[in-house]
Amino acid sequence: MKKIIVLVTGSLLMLGSCGDSEQQTPRTTGASGGELSLPGRSANGKTETPSKSTDQNSATRSAKKMKTNPQASSELTEIATFGGGCFWCTEAVMERLNGVIDVESGYMGGQVDHPSYQQVCSGTTGHAEVIQVKYDKTKISYSDLLDIFWQAHDPTTFNRQGHDVGPQYRSVIFYHTPEQKQLAEASKKRLDSEGILAGPIVTEITEASTFWKADDGHQNYYRLNKDKNPYCRMVITPKMKKLGLE
Repeated sequence: MKKIIVLVTGSLLMLGSCGDSEQQTPRTTGASGGELSLPGRSANGKTETPSKSTDQNSATRSAKKMKTNPQASSELTEIATFGGGCFWCTEAVMERLNGVIDVESGYMGGQVDHPSYQQVCSGTTGHAEVIQVKYDKTKISYSDLLDIFWQAHDPTTFNRQGHDVGPQYRSVIFYHTPEQKQLAEASKKRLDSEGILAGPIVTEITEASTFWKADDGHQNYYRLNKDKNPYCRMVITPKMKKLGLE
């Protein structure tokens, strides 16, 4: 796994949102969360040129319920959960980090059990698209993950990332322990006080709830579809290059 240098907050390299690139390509549009078709994605949310994984798993199948009990982590591993817009984008970044063991895309923070991708995209379930990161604490710290999280999206835009608009794309940190809450709040306050962003940080910091794993077609999405879906080439790849991950 490729190791990257985690930038300290004082020299933070702020990137555009998942929708900010030279050719902005929305995955969804409208404050109501209604989807439009786009190159590589049809209006029903299915990839037009699907990977083998997407072929075998319908995007309309309800998400799987995953427990978020922090005690399930071993002494050397821990779970972190972040929402920073499209989970295809944040997953692609986090799974490249040295010390990250696994990254799963899913939903958290809503009031509907077993939400489908289409339900979450409607913006009516209260869920955010999130990634759940399992990491080795001896190789990468929660503070390191926070630094990358701030770099991987725009934390100053409310309920949107680029052209992806709606509460499902909100910037949010779901903490699993009191220590994570303290570190997240301190990191947010420090970054805000430095005044290097375009505006105040609007990122929510809230306690983790049930994590609903997205369908298999949304897992490892960039790795499986980077050469098939124009959204990956036009939006995610430029971000990966800016972070030095490709």
